[in-house]
Amino acid sequence: MEILRVEDVSHKYQAANGEVAAFGHVNFTVEKGEFISIVGPSGCGKSTLLSIIAGLIPPTSGHVFVKGEEVNGVSPHIGYMLQRDALLEWRTILSNVLFGLEIRRAKTPQNVERAKELLRTYGLYEFCGKYPRQLSGGMRQRVSLIRTLAAGPEILLLDEAFSALDYQTRLGVTDDVYRILKRENVTTLMVTHDIPESISMGDRVMILSERPACIKEVLPIEFGPDRTPLSCRSDPKFGYYFDHIWKELRTDEKQ
Repeated sequence: MEILRVEDVSHKYQAANGEVAAFGHVNFTVEKGEFISIVGPSGCGKSTLLSIIAGLIPPTSGHVFVKGEEVNGVSPHIGYMLQRDALLEWRTILSNVLFGLEIRRAKTPQNVERAKELLRTYGLYEFCGKYPRQLSGGMRQRVSLIRTLAAGPEILLLDEAFSALDYQTRLGVTDDVYRILKRENVTTLMVTHDIPESISMGDRVMILSERPACIKEVLPIEFGPDRTPLSCRSDPKFGYYFDHIWKELRTDEKQ
């Protein structure tokens, strides 16, 4: 079932040397529960595209539809996770998780219980009374994810959400996050510069060209129903997908 449609979206912004086209005529759809990875050269507008989908900025032209309704402003159906966890150091872990509900004015007993249940389910409930500084980087990122999920988004946008973590922690966190998102059946779009990460987590990888960006290809990733990000990396098909995406990105650099 289609949950997201991006229809002929273009975006331009004003720079010191005049108007700059970030990307043009972007079209794609996403099915409920899909995980879409987005890769492309630096500066091609990947993060801007997520901001438009989230309703944080309007497109110059085109339309975004979530569940058949056009996005005009921030959508309650969408959650957004950035590179830094943005946990509030003076709040406990439970208080941080509930903060998103407070912002949305949705701190109902039912939603509070859902937030606690998410913490229980994913092994963080025992840390409810601790503060962010007492947690590892990987645990902080899991808390940030649960804070986002507690508000009940049907679509999650990840913008380089794991890039601040060291390599070993990042591998473990991506495995955990993938498991959580699939279990909760949250549709996800993830911007990343890490090709292996895009392959290991994505059901499809969207490859963008250099600015002004367009979609060069949407590559289906097939590892089977029991895949995990870690298991994908040892699959023989992983090398094929990596080489294919790398060549597509290198083609732009050589032009």
